[in-house]
Amino acid sequence: MSISAGHLLVRQLEAQGVARVYSLPGESFLDVLDGLHDSPISTIVARHEGGAGFMALAEARLTGVPGIVMVTRGPGAANAMIAVHTAWQDATPLVLFVGLIPVADRGRDSFQEFSLEGWFGTTAKRVIVLDDEHRAAEVVAEALHAASSGRPGPVVVGLPEDVLVRRTGSGPVAPRPVPAPSPDAAAVDELAARLAAAERPLVIAGGEGWIDAVGSTDAGTALAAWAEAAHVPVAADWRAHDAVPHTSGAWAGYLGYYRSDALADSVAQADLLVFAGCGRSDVPSDGYTLGLEAQTVVVLPDPNAATHAGRIDQQLVATPASFTAALPHPGAARGSRGPGWMDKLAAAQRRFATPVPEEPATGVDLSVAFGLLEQKLPADRIVTYGSGNTTLWGHRFLTHAGPGTLVGPRNGAMGVSVPAAVAASLIHPDRVIVAVCGDGDFLMNGQELAVALAHRSAPLIVVVDNGVFATIVQHQERHYPGRPSGTAMANPEFAALVRSFGGHGEDVRTTADVGGALDRALDAVSVRRVPALVHLRVDPTTMPPSTAPRPEEPPA
Repeated sequence: MSISAGHLLVRQLEAQGVARVYSLPGESFLDVLDGLHDSPISTIVARHEGGAGFMALAEARLTGVPGIVMVTRGPGAANAMIAVHTAWQDATPLVLFVGLIPVADRGRDSFQEFSLEGWFGTTAKRVIVLDDEHRAAEVVAEALHAASSGRPGPVVVGLPEDVLVRRTGSGPVAPRPVPAPSPDAAAVDELAARLAAAERPLVIAGGEGWIDAVGSTDAGTALAAWAEAAHVPVAADWRAHDAVPHTSGAWAGYLGYYRSDALADSVAQADLLVFAGCGRSDVPSDGYTLGLEAQTVVVLPDPNAATHAGRIDQQLVATPASFTAALPHPGAARGSRGPGWMDKLAAAQRRFATPVPEEPATGVDLSVAFGLLEQKLPADRIVTYGSGNTTLWGHRFLTHAGPGTLVGPRNGAMGVSVPAAVAASLIHPDRVIVAVCGDGDFLMNGQELAVALAHRSAPLIVVVDNGVFATIVQHQERHYPGRPSGTAMANPEFAALVRSFGGHGEDVRTTADVGGALDRALDAVSVRRVPALVHLRVDPTTMPPSTAPRPEEPPA
């Protein structure tokens, strides 16, 4: 019995355990859309290809399964490029299927023709074109395997429209297993000796792989428990600070933009750095200036350690899960080291994460607002971010219960927050999902609230409105003081906008009104099950709070 290549592609996605496909329809892959008609896979129709890509990015981050995006040729592929770049720099498994012109039309400047390899060849792990209908299932299995194995990342698959409708007698194939390299006993013993000899060790956790395909958070929780017993503090890479639960006594905070100065000083003082799941890149190292001389152990599934710069004294080829499963006994790693170093870093992080009123000239005090949000949210909330200064209050004051509770672009892409929150609310409809975004970030993909409306999902969107692209203003003031240029914006009434999507809107102009607005918004998403938006109006001169250490906590 024969089947079209497009339908076989869908059957293979089913065999791979794919639950959702994020897409904008196109005439170039109609046969795939037809195959999805009778499929248990949910087709989530976005309003922009970039939004679809960011939804798939969230799918991968929250489930451990590669996110699947389907777009059409030319303009559709161009719009999806931002998600591919994000997945490439963030090491997130993503598969982008792109409908293509018929094979016979190639090289004739056909309508919407472009070079798939030319566009994506330097920003994807693999670029594959399905030119043989009999290999449709095999190509899908190959793409998902490549996206997940080694250093995860995006894979792009081209689908010529005439190949998709050709018939084949082939069927689905077994999914290709993803190798999970694990350190050998000698490497673990060497690591234990290094840890036992260190007076000021620090683990820096990050990357993907702390949550598996069934939503387990064992790797992050296990690492935190081990670290606390071994008296080793754990910090996190930029926008990967859900790797371990923040309730752990080993939690030392996150590195990257507007990290705590106390944590940066600790990295500089550390005599052993263990990078687990991530490498030493420019953002967490303050532009390759922090910890470059320290003894360094790198733990990555990629034997090339392509994301790490600088010194390596020991390298373990392992995933976060296989690494934590192989960790040495805490006593062997602890040696004679007491808890003082770990406790010092944990106490500094608690002070850093405690909001202190800033009393802006006008508008809402964001330290107070995010402190209230932290108090009112349930412990298992999921937080999504875009980019910009606005996110820094969330990073600092919102805690995480463990892996799979944060989605944010480590490459700095704007427009991620809303589509990621919409996808998260589809994946976890029983949990509170919060998108933290600035006014600029929201308006890049705010239209994806239409997807929430279509699927009756209910994310909470927090929009901080200062009427400027604040990160760029900050750079302008540093390099071109008193000469603002090209950074101001005019904004709509965001609360009214969300109401037009069938949601609940709150317009907040003073700090005193924040608490009540959050209560009503949380009631909307948790009880009435409609999207809610809290519009926080802030002073345009508001910039992130100081990262300087606060005074020591008074004795108990």
